[in-house]
Amino acid sequence: MSDPTHRPDVSGRVRDWWDADAATYDDSSDHGWAAASPALRAAWNAALHRLLPGQGCRVLDVGAGTGFLSLAAARLGHRVTAVDLSGGMLARLREHAARDDLEVETVEGAAETPPAGPFDAVVERHLLWTLPDPGAALAAWRGVAPDGRLVLFEGLWGGADPVEQLRGQAREGLRKLRGAPDHHHDRYDPSVLEELPLAGGTHPDRVVELVEAAGWGPARLERLRDVEWAQLLTLPPSARLLGTTPRFAVVAGST
Repeated sequence: MSDPTHRPDVSGRVRDWWDADAATYDDSSDHGWAAASPALRAAWNAALHRLLPGQGCRVLDVGAGTGFLSLAAARLGHRVTAVDLSGGMLARLREHAARDDLEVETVEGAAETPPAGPFDAVVERHLLWTLPDPGAALAAWRGVAPDGRLVLFEGLWGGADPVEQLRGQAREGLRKLRGAPDHHHDRYDPSVLEELPLAGGTHPDRVVELVEAAGWGPARLERLRDVEWAQLLTLPPSARLLGTTPRFAVVAGST
């Protein structure tokens, strides 16, 4: 990574990108709760029910976006604070919460500066790759959940694994042939990607190393096979042959 003293305003550029993406982000079944199939929503409910500690927890959802995890956790009876750098994404979250009569506190801010806790659990979904310093963010989350649990929902994609990279390229090629819309409005500028250490992919080994180095204690890893299966069922038969992105959860902290 480049010298941070010479780093451009990466966070501002990332925020602007996600503000622009907010308009279409929920159109993807992999992003928006309403666009997801009933089976996919149920699979995520099961994962949250199993991995969050107890009932009625105070949950911090970092990089909450339009509220996929926040809204699901609130439906399960947890008290949720949703943090995101993008005001545009949080605006969509508040719309969804109001529509479904759910109470979710929203805070606009960087992942590295979470609101004061204490929280019983900190969760995130596909956020780490967007952070200039994921290790610092993980340490900050530990600071506001000193006795809490960390639950990271991630996927094995991109250059993190050569075999999965080939599968991902094949899936992208098929998507274009089918004329299906992309998941995002655009790609990150290469100069931004250079400042993000996990922009090439999130390998479980690296995620576990970061979690343990941040003071969360021994990490536990599990494959989210039910989520993968439910996601696969949303695809047309021709696309199912190539599979879907492997999903996993890294859990640490209180048991």
